[in-house]
Amino acid sequence: MIDLNKRSGLPLSWDPQEEQLICGEGITTEEGAPDIRRRLDMQEVLYDDQAEELDQLYYMYRGVALSEDLPAINRAGLRFDITALRPGTISGEFVKTAGHYHPCKEGTGLTWPEAYEVLHGRAHYLLQSAVPDHPDRLEEVYLITAKPGDKVLIPPGFGHITINPGEDFLVMSNWVADGFASLYEPIRKMKGGAYFELAVNEVPEFVPNQNYTKLPPLNRSSVVPVEELSLLTGLPFYSVFKENNSAFRFLTHPEEFTGVFESYVKELAAT
Repeated sequence: MIDLNKRSGLPLSWDPQEEQLICGEGITTEEGAPDIRRRLDMQEVLYDDQAEELDQLYYMYRGVALSEDLPAINRAGLRFDITALRPGTISGEFVKTAGHYHPCKEGTGLTWPEAYEVLHGRAHYLLQSAVPDHPDRLEEVYLITAKPGDKVLIPPGFGHITINPGEDFLVMSNWVADGFASLYEPIRKMKGGAYFELAVNEVPEFVPNQNYTKLPPLNRSSVVPVEELSLLTGLPFYSVFKENNSAFRFLTHPEEFTGVFESYVKELAAT
């Protein structure tokens, strides 16, 4: 059993044998949890779209919270999720999420941001920004390597994919504005993200996706803490919200934080 209590600030654990989230007293999740992504659900975005290894790839538990905190979370317009990616490879490609972009917040010209926290395992976050209305032409591509306790911001304008390059389950949490639907079609149309992470002779190798007509080099980056947004290693996401219900206002009002987002992207490019 993997104890997530200390990292998450919630009475949670992950059972790697049963492949399920164990919720302690008072924890609630959205009805129907988990949402399970299977290989056949995302065959189009795999490096080998004829692969047959593995079935259930990752599990998404949306709306995870202590019942007593739901009114405050709802007032803030947020949702707290837990996602677990199994270890392993599919025809040599490390298990990953399907990948998606976010729609624009009406009247702002900015897409909705998101923030992640690694609770257990290792994570590679692949971030990519495309020319508007041209998903085949990318402007920037970043790979962020994160360990337990690290926070990763998905700023406006970026689509993202999470990869599990480790030998253990990757369990992560995220805060996001509630009420919008992610856009999976742009990445599906391109048959995957900018790069595929493969295990070649037991060494990770990033293979460019040739379906993109403009593909920048992969910019590897370390985690960039953002104090202004309470994105600091070691501070549990959920606990930060309990102490300050407005700490993640940048997720629901991104138009107020454009300068912070721009600085963040510049730091990614510089690391």
